[in-house]
Amino acid sequence: MKKRYAICGVSGRALGMFAKPILTTFAHSCELVGLLDHDPARFDLYRSRYPEHADVQTYGELEFNRMVDETRPDVIIVAGRDDTHARYLIAALQHDLDVITEKPMVTTGEDSRRVMEAERASKGSVIVTFNYRYAPIHTKIKEMVMEGMLGRITSIDLNWYLDTYHGSSYFKRWNRVRELSGGLSIHKCTHHFDLVNWWINQKPVEVFAYGALNYYGAEGEANPKKEDGRFCSTCEYTEDCSYYSRWNSRSKNIRVPDDHLGALDAVKKTFPYSDYRPDQCIFDSKIDIEDTYTATVKYNGGALLSYSVNFSLPYEGYRLAINGTKGRLESVEYHMPGRTPFPTPVQTIDYFPLFGSKETIHVVHREGGHGGGDPLLLEDLFMGEDPRRPYRILSGSEDGAYSVATGEAVWRSVKEHRPITIEEVLGGNGGLQKLAASLSSKGGREL
Repeated sequence: MKKRYAICGVSGRALGMFAKPILTTFAHSCELVGLLDHDPARFDLYRSRYPEHADVQTYGELEFNRMVDETRPDVIIVAGRDDTHARYLIAALQHDLDVITEKPMVTTGEDSRRVMEAERASKGSVIVTFNYRYAPIHTKIKEMVMEGMLGRITSIDLNWYLDTYHGSSYFKRWNRVRELSGGLSIHKCTHHFDLVNWWINQKPVEVFAYGALNYYGAEGEANPKKEDGRFCSTCEYTEDCSYYSRWNSRSKNIRVPDDHLGALDAVKKTFPYSDYRPDQCIFDSKIDIEDTYTATVKYNGGALLSYSVNFSLPYEGYRLAINGTKGRLESVEYHMPGRTPFPTPVQTIDYFPLFGSKETIHVVHREGGHGGGDPLLLEDLFMGEDPRRPYRILSGSEDGAYSVATGEAVWRSVKEHRPITIEEVLGGNGGLQKLAASLSSKGGREL
């Protein structure tokens, strides 16, 4: 009997990451029975992508209960704009349904608590799709830490870089409004915080951070003109905009709007939405989030994380070091070699025992998005977790809550100029530990 899925939020990620594998790779055991969104044009986009499956029932954003009653899904997939996640997560759990949600799980610590409380009272459970965990290089790092090669973890250095194409894309879209995304310390950085939490198997307890809007917004140094309401595809100042001209050819005289979601009509070059354009000007004064952070995070096992992220750099990737009482590992990754203006080596891990010789470790790389992680994540989602793994890898609501709380603590520390504890973000008085314990006792996933 096929498992039945309904999707809330018909985004580019919903179509490519979830609908497509349900309709193709896993069609023998999975069935897509419903789509929910506020914009009917997104249903038209779905039908144009998958015309042979155009009969899937569609519902407006306030018709969740009707969708559940009529389509009888087993699992709800939440993949819309970040600020909508909590609404559908909680509604699904109230119907005792399992939920798969895109990261970030929600946009605030308060909503994280609400989701965990709803899960505790539900027969359903939550999975957060942290696909970075599944990249072969990242699972190898997890195994090295588990095997004790580093001893007790004492500190982590993680510096993340986004290039001027990828980094600027967030400032063209809804992510640039904190109310909708929680800011990039939540929308993007939860990926990074979850990786560290998972690698070292410790929980964050306190954060101190600095942050700023250095590159984008009306005061960005590369802004060719202070004027709101512009769009890349129609702007008069593109030849004077370094961010646009870096990625668009002047000789072709063709303006192709940012297609980060892969959702543009290939011929008309139009946006398939009724009320949204992902090519808004990156220098608009409405931008109210940061593009640069540095943070220190303290963990309950004694480890300290030194973290930074920059959303406007010449190349994409990260530099990682994990230190322990028995040694150190280092790894450098260049995410997008096709966009990197210099040759990039294959990523490896350098292991330095505290007393001994350096060892360079190679891993078998895999095809697929997010460093080869997406195909493995999809197998676990739609076929069940691989029982041969010696560690937990699918993320649950507690994982989602700790990553969101760390991200919120970052921007609250930036705003309030003080250390922020994870407990005060998530509710205080030890409530999170009690929630996590109750979820663990009912079989939920915990860090």
